[in-house]
Amino acid sequence: MRLTFDPFRLLLICLAGWLNQQQQDAIDYLEEENRILREQLSGKRLRFSDDQRRRLAVRAKRLGWRMLHELTTIVTPATLLAWHRRLIARKYDGSRRLL
Repeated sequence: MRLTFDPFRLLLICLAGWLNQQQQDAIDYLEEENRILREQLSGKRLRFSDDQRRRLAVRAKRLGWRMLHELTTIVTPATLLAWHRRLIARKYDGSRRLL
């Protein structure tokens, strides 16, 4: 196999690396911001609306259990995934009927 110099491929690799670094910087900032906000809460319990629970649960499910454990989250990963299970159960619950 012969290696050839492809400027387009090199440009694509550089662009992908730069975008990845930008995304990682944004994630690092948001994680630090979450840590600071948790310090300010100092053990106080947060109250979430149903809409807020739904939004967090949907995003948490996309990340998965392993990734949630690596992040600093407002609520525990088990709580986030339990919210998601309840949302799915409510979605497929046949007890609500339209008249």
